[in-house]
Amino acid sequence: MRVERLKLENFRNIKSPEFVPCGDVNILYGDNAQGKTNLLEAIWLFCGGHSFRRAKDSELINWEKKFAKIEMDFFGQERSQNAQITFSGNKKQVTVNGVEKKSAASLIEKFCAVVFFPEHLNLIKRGPSERRKFIDSAICREKLKNASIISKYNRILLQRNALLKDLEKKPSLDDVVSVWDFHLASCGAYIIKKRMEYVKLLSKQAELFHYGISNGTEKLEIRYIPCVAGIKENDSLNDIGDKLVDKYESSILEDMKTRVTNFGPHRDDIEILINGKNTRIFGSQGQQRSAVLSMKLAEASVLEEKMGEKPVILLDDVLSELDNSRQSFLLNKLEGYQVFITCCESSEKEQPVNGRVFKINDGVIG
Repeated sequence: MRVERLKLENFRNIKSPEFVPCGDVNILYGDNAQGKTNLLEAIWLFCGGHSFRRAKDSELINWEKKFAKIEMDFFGQERSQNAQITFSGNKKQVTVNGVEKKSAASLIEKFCAVVFFPEHLNLIKRGPSERRKFIDSAICREKLKNASIISKYNRILLQRNALLKDLEKKPSLDDVVSVWDFHLASCGAYIIKKRMEYVKLLSKQAELFHYGISNGTEKLEIRYIPCVAGIKENDSLNDIGDKLVDKYESSILEDMKTRVTNFGPHRDDIEILINGKNTRIFGSQGQQRSAVLSMKLAEASVLEEKMGEKPVILLDDVLSELDNSRQSFLLNKLEGYQVFITCCESSEKEQPVNGRVFKINDGVIG
């Protein structure tokens, strides 16, 4: 997968009409608020139409204009392709290879990238929900079916929680809750199985990347932690489903008391360890950053395994708090990937062996 050319019109503060990167490492440097992250955001939007900054579509349009348009020529699936996204208010129109699409989700199967954004450090710093979102986002990009089942699970969960709030007043609803238990367990088992399979692959690749980033001094491990005791990696879908149903039935009094479903994949977690210690508790700032970077690079490797080609790697403000050896690994050891890295300053230690350096000033790419 490779970006060949990017055209931008009225997109945020970007003034240059087009950007032609190299196929290896692209360093984008400049002061803050000059447009570096905006450029990465424009590329990422072709992964499905959503900003990694969680921005609304209307916020992507230059404040002086009524619309914005981004267009990308890229090489993927063994051929050159073209995609366009036009933003008008909070609406967008997507065209792929000259054919208008019903939604931006169609881009998922055409172009793929992996992004590191400083907020991704919350994977380690914050609670389990951030880590679940990371895993779910990754498996949804593998198959649209996964996204559909996660969405279905969340709808059933809302229904069950609503019934729990009425059980005290209407005990006759108990049988109805049992019906929802079966459907919730069916979807939940699928989600847990897919997550466990993904985490196993991710951990293996992340360990390799982290070994390189840390120059062989640290071992990274990622574990999936189900909140329902007894669920194991080699369990079948039926096994997991049965264990979930048993837990829903045995915890019904607790669920009635709290009026929410206390067990299931929506309460699972992922543990991130460096040299056997929990990175959230014992890791330094540099170690936490390196761990998340390794996970992101591992995400790219797993995507490559699933899709048959290397995704584009987008790294925003990634070099800060990394020593020279870790910076050198990112700049020179990601062979075969097209990489985009933003930083505030360009120096000798931030020069890739194979690649180009671009200065961005006031939205102009030089």
